[in-house]
Amino acid sequence: MFLHRPLEEKDIPAICDMPQSVDELFYMFPKAVFPLTPAQLRDSIEQRSDNTVIELDGEVVGFANFSRYDFRGRCSMGNVIIAPHARAKGVGRYMIGCMMELAFGKHEAKELTASCFNHNVPGLLFYPKLGFKPFAIEERQDKKGARVALIHLRLPRE
Repeated sequence: MFLHRPLEEKDIPAICDMPQSVDELFYMFPKAVFPLTPAQLRDSIEQRSDNTVIELDGEVVGFANFSRYDFRGRCSMGNVIIAPHARAKGVGRYMIGCMMELAFGKHEAKELTASCFNHNVPGLLFYPKLGFKPFAIEERQDKKGARVALIHLRLPRE
């Protein structure tokens, strides 16, 4: 049903269309300016590892990568997003499973981390279902300068 593979240049426009609002883009890529442009996405992926897309019936419906990837240390997921029409259909669970395989297999990581802003309720409810546990809270500012909490979650290697 789902397929995962490394990001290709042809996938970039589809990924840029996934964030539907300023808030959704902030959750995925806090430094980006809405709407997400190919140039902004390219700048991010050049600094990251394991840029991975998820396909459903040949269509790109998910994207994630590692912002940190320490061999036998920690891998931290970033730029996580699911296409709006593909949400709540198992894409996220499949994608996180793929990122777990990369972290614990390829990178032999001791833990995989993810981060969610406090107003990203779907994300905050999703990660614990996969075994992630909160371990730190960091104060940040949203695009309007308001205080927000970035909640860091971790999944230790079994």
